[in-house]
Amino acid sequence: MSEGAAAPAGPDGLPRCPWALSTADYVTYHDEEWGRPVHGDDALFERLSLEAFQSGLSWITILRRRPGFRAAFADFEIATVAEFTDTDRERLLADTGIIRNRAKIDATLANARELAGWAPGDLDALIWSHAPDPAGRPVPRTLADVPAVTPESTALSKALKKRGLRFVGPTTAYALMQACGLVNDHLETCVTRSAPQGARGPVDQRLRRGARTTTTKPQPPTQL
Repeated sequence: MSEGAAAPAGPDGLPRCPWALSTADYVTYHDEEWGRPVHGDDALFERLSLEAFQSGLSWITILRRRPGFRAAFADFEIATVAEFTDTDRERLLADTGIIRNRAKIDATLANARELAGWAPGDLDALIWSHAPDPAGRPVPRTLADVPAVTPESTALSKALKKRGLRFVGPTTAYALMQACGLVNDHLETCVTRSAPQGARGPVDQRLRRGARTTTTKPQPPTQL
Protein backbone atom coordinates (compact mmCIF):
# COMPACT_ATOMS: atom_id res chain seq x y z
CA MET A 1 0.00 0.00 0.00
CA SER A 2 1.49 3.34 -1.02
CA GLU A 3 2.40 5.70 1.80
CA GLY A 4 0.99 8.52 -0.30
CA ALA A 5 -2.46 6.97 -0.40
CA ALA A 6 -5.38 8.68 1.30
CA ALA A 7 -8.22 6.69 2.88
CA PRO A 8 -9.67 4.32 0.23
CA ALA A 9 -13.10 2.75 0.39
CA GLY A 10 -13.51 -0.36 2.51
CA PRO A 11 -15.78 -3.35 1.85
CA ASP A 12 -18.83 -1.30 2.90
CA GLY A 13 -17.86 1.64 0.71
CA LEU A 14 -16.69 3.79 3.63
CA PRO A 15 -13.15 5.25 3.62
CA ARG A 16 -10.59 3.75 5.99
CA CYS A 17 -6.87 3.92 6.62
CA PRO A 18 -5.18 1.92 3.81
CA TRP A 19 -3.37 -0.44 6.19
CA ALA A 20 -6.71 -1.68 7.53
CA LEU A 21 -8.03 -3.09 4.28
CA SER A 22 -5.79 -6.07 3.60
CA THR A 23 -7.77 -8.53 5.76
CA ALA A 24 -11.14 -8.70 7.50
CA ASP A 25 -9.29 -9.03 10.82
CA TYR A 26 -7.65 -5.66 10.22
CA VAL A 27 -10.96 -4.01 9.33
CA THR A 28 -12.49 -5.12 12.63
CA TYR A 29 -9.42 -4.16 14.65
CA HIS A 30 -9.22 -0.76 12.92
CA ASP A 31 -12.92 0.00 13.38
CA GLU A 32 -13.40 -1.27 16.93
CA GLU A 33 -10.07 -0.92 18.73
CA TRP A 34 -7.19 0.95 17.13
CA GLY A 35 -6.91 4.49 18.41
CA ARG A 36 -9.56 4.19 21.12
CA PRO A 37 -8.49 5.24 24.62
CA VAL A 38 -7.42 2.30 26.77
CA HIS A 39 -7.04 2.57 30.53
CA GLY A 40 -6.17 0.13 33.30
CA ASP A 41 -2.80 -1.30 34.27
CA ASP A 42 -3.54 -4.86 33.12
CA ALA A 43 -5.04 -3.69 29.81
CA LEU A 44 -2.03 -1.49 29.10
CA PHE A 45 0.38 -4.25 30.16
CA GLU A 46 -1.25 -6.50 27.56
CA ARG A 47 -0.87 -3.93 24.82
CA LEU A 48 2.69 -3.07 25.80
CA SER A 49 3.59 -6.76 25.79
CA LEU A 50 1.96 -7.48 22.43
CA GLU A 51 3.62 -4.46 20.82
CA ALA A 52 6.95 -5.82 22.05
CA PHE A 53 6.19 -9.26 20.60
CA GLN A 54 5.26 -7.57 17.32
CA SER A 55 8.72 -6.05 16.94
CA GLY A 56 10.17 -7.35 13.67
CA LEU A 57 6.89 -9.02 12.67
CA SER A 58 3.62 -7.95 11.06
CA TRP A 59 0.85 -6.91 13.43
CA ILE A 60 -1.56 -9.39 11.83
CA THR A 61 0.70 -12.18 13.12
CA ILE A 62 0.14 -10.95 16.67
CA LEU A 63 -3.52 -10.11 16.21
CA ARG A 64 -4.38 -13.61 15.04
CA ARG A 65 -2.48 -15.12 17.95
CA ARG A 66 -3.90 -12.77 20.55
CA PRO A 67 -6.31 -15.37 21.99
CA GLY A 68 -3.33 -17.69 22.40
CA PHE A 69 -1.31 -14.98 24.09
CA ARG A 70 -4.16 -14.22 26.48
CA ALA A 71 -4.53 -17.87 27.40
CA ALA A 72 -0.78 -18.33 27.84
CA PHE A 73 -0.28 -15.17 29.90
CA ALA A 74 -3.36 -15.42 32.18
CA ASP A 75 -5.17 -12.57 30.41
CA PHE A 76 -2.10 -10.44 31.11
CA GLU A 77 -3.07 -9.94 34.74
CA ILE A 78 0.08 -8.40 36.14
CA ALA A 79 -0.16 -9.98 39.59
CA THR A 80 -0.61 -13.46 38.10
CA VAL A 81 2.13 -13.20 35.46
CA ALA A 82 4.52 -11.84 38.09
CA GLU A 83 4.17 -15.17 39.90
CA PHE A 84 5.05 -17.31 36.87
CA THR A 85 7.74 -19.86 37.61
CA ASP A 86 10.49 -21.46 35.56
CA THR A 87 7.96 -24.18 34.71
CA ASP A 88 5.66 -21.51 33.27
CA ARG A 89 8.54 -20.08 31.29
CA GLU A 90 9.27 -23.48 29.75
CA ARG A 91 5.57 -23.87 28.98
CA LEU A 92 5.59 -20.53 27.16
CA LEU A 93 8.67 -21.45 25.17
CA ALA A 94 6.87 -24.58 23.96
CA ASP A 95 3.51 -22.90 23.26
CA THR A 96 2.78 -22.85 19.52
CA GLY A 97 -0.11 -20.45 20.10
CA ILE A 98 2.25 -17.54 20.76
CA ILE A 99 5.52 -16.17 19.40
CA ARG A 100 8.15 -18.33 21.06
CA ASN A 101 10.88 -15.72 21.25
CA ARG A 102 12.95 -16.30 24.36
CA ALA A 103 14.02 -12.67 24.81
CA LYS A 104 10.48 -11.34 24.41
CA ILE A 105 9.01 -13.92 26.77
CA ASP A 106 11.68 -13.16 29.37
CA ALA A 107 11.04 -9.42 28.99
CA THR A 108 7.30 -9.90 29.49
CA LEU A 109 7.84 -11.92 32.66
CA ALA A 110 10.41 -9.44 33.96
CA ASN A 111 8.10 -6.51 33.22
CA ALA A 112 5.25 -8.17 35.12
CA ARG A 113 7.47 -8.68 38.14
CA GLU A 114 8.56 -5.05 37.99
CA LEU A 115 5.02 -3.74 37.54
CA ALA A 116 3.74 -5.87 40.43
CA GLY A 117 5.68 -3.57 42.72
CA TRP A 118 4.11 -0.40 41.34
CA ALA A 119 1.16 1.28 43.00
CA PRO A 120 -2.20 0.62 41.33
CA GLY A 121 -2.72 3.04 38.48
CA ASP A 122 0.96 3.97 38.15
CA LEU A 123 1.40 2.39 34.71
CA ASP A 124 -1.78 4.01 33.42
CA ALA A 125 -0.74 7.40 34.79
CA LEU A 126 2.81 7.18 33.46
CA ILE A 127 1.74 6.20 29.95
CA TRP A 128 -1.06 8.76 29.68
CA SER A 129 1.16 11.54 31.03
CA HIS A 130 2.94 11.36 27.66
CA ALA A 131 -0.14 11.95 25.54
CA PRO A 132 0.50 15.02 23.37
CA ASP A 133 -1.91 17.92 23.01
CA PRO A 134 -4.16 17.00 20.05
CA ALA A 135 -4.33 20.66 19.05
CA GLY A 136 -0.61 20.64 18.38
CA ARG A 137 -0.69 17.66 15.99
CA PRO A 138 -1.53 18.03 12.31
CA VAL A 139 -4.18 15.65 11.00
CA PRO A 140 -2.50 13.05 8.74
CA ARG A 141 -3.83 13.03 5.18
CA THR A 142 -1.80 10.03 3.99
CA LEU A 143 0.32 7.31 5.59
CA ALA A 144 3.39 9.36 4.70
CA ASP A 145 2.22 11.95 7.22
CA VAL A 146 2.26 9.45 10.09
CA PRO A 147 5.49 9.24 12.10
CA ALA A 148 7.06 6.08 13.46
CA VAL A 149 8.66 7.89 16.40
CA THR A 150 7.89 11.19 18.11
CA PRO A 151 9.48 13.20 20.92
CA GLU A 152 6.66 12.01 23.18
CA SER A 153 7.23 8.33 22.35
CA THR A 154 10.96 8.78 22.92
CA ALA A 155 10.24 10.35 26.31
CA LEU A 156 7.77 7.56 27.17
CA SER A 157 10.33 4.92 26.22
CA LYS A 158 12.93 6.54 28.45
CA ALA A 159 10.48 6.83 31.34
CA LEU A 160 9.46 3.16 31.10
CA LYS A 161 13.08 2.02 30.89
CA LYS A 162 14.00 4.21 33.85
CA ARG A 163 11.32 2.38 35.85
CA GLY A 164 12.86 -0.96 34.90
CA LEU A 165 10.77 -2.11 31.93
CA ARG A 166 12.27 -3.86 28.90
CA PHE A 167 11.53 -4.06 25.16
CA VAL A 168 10.01 -0.57 25.21
CA GLY A 169 11.93 1.34 22.54
CA PRO A 170 10.61 4.60 21.02
CA THR A 171 9.01 2.83 18.04
CA THR A 172 7.24 0.31 20.27
CA ALA A 173 6.17 3.17 22.54
CA TYR A 174 4.66 5.06 19.61
CA ALA A 175 2.80 1.99 18.37
CA LEU A 176 1.37 1.70 21.89
CA MET A 177 0.35 5.36 21.83
CA GLN A 178 -1.43 4.85 18.51
CA ALA A 179 -3.20 1.66 19.52
CA CYS A 180 -4.30 2.96 22.92
CA GLY A 181 -5.62 6.32 21.81
CA LEU A 182 -2.94 8.65 23.15
CA VAL A 183 -2.75 9.93 19.59
CA ASN A 184 -5.30 9.80 16.78
CA ASP A 185 -3.49 8.73 13.61
CA HIS A 186 -6.55 7.77 11.61
CA LEU A 187 -6.28 9.58 8.30
CA GLU A 188 -8.23 12.76 7.71
CA THR A 189 -10.91 11.10 5.58
CA CYS A 190 -11.07 7.83 7.53
CA VAL A 191 -14.59 7.09 8.72
CA THR A 192 -13.30 6.12 12.15
CA ARG A 193 -11.56 9.44 12.67
CA SER A 194 -14.80 11.30 12.07
CA ALA A 195 -16.92 8.93 14.19
CA PRO A 196 -18.91 10.54 17.01
CA GLN A 197 -16.98 10.95 20.23
CA GLY A 198 -19.10 8.35 21.98
CA ALA A 199 -18.13 5.76 19.36
CA ARG A 200 -14.46 6.48 20.11
CA GLY A 201 -14.88 6.30 23.87
CA PRO A 202 -12.56 4.36 26.21
CA VAL A 203 -12.30 0.64 25.62
CA ASP A 204 -13.53 -1.27 28.65
CA GLN A 205 -10.91 -3.58 30.14
CA ARG A 206 -13.25 -6.51 29.53
CA LEU A 207 -12.65 -6.07 25.81
CA ARG A 208 -9.23 -7.60 26.35
CA ARG A 209 -10.90 -10.98 26.75
CA GLY A 210 -11.94 -11.87 23.23
CA ALA A 211 -13.67 -15.05 24.31
CA ARG A 212 -16.04 -13.08 26.52
CA THR A 213 -17.15 -10.42 24.06
CA THR A 214 -17.34 -9.86 20.32
CA THR A 215 -15.75 -6.42 20.63
CA THR A 216 -12.48 -6.30 21.97
CA LYS A 217 -1.10 0.45 13.84
CA PRO A 218 0.66 4.18 11.82
CA GLN A 219 3.53 2.49 11.84
CA PRO A 220 1.15 1.00 9.28
CA PRO A 221 3.90 0.78 6.66
CA THR A 222 5.98 -1.41 8.98
CA GLN A 223 3.16 -3.44 10.51
CA LEU A 224 1.48 -4.75 7.41
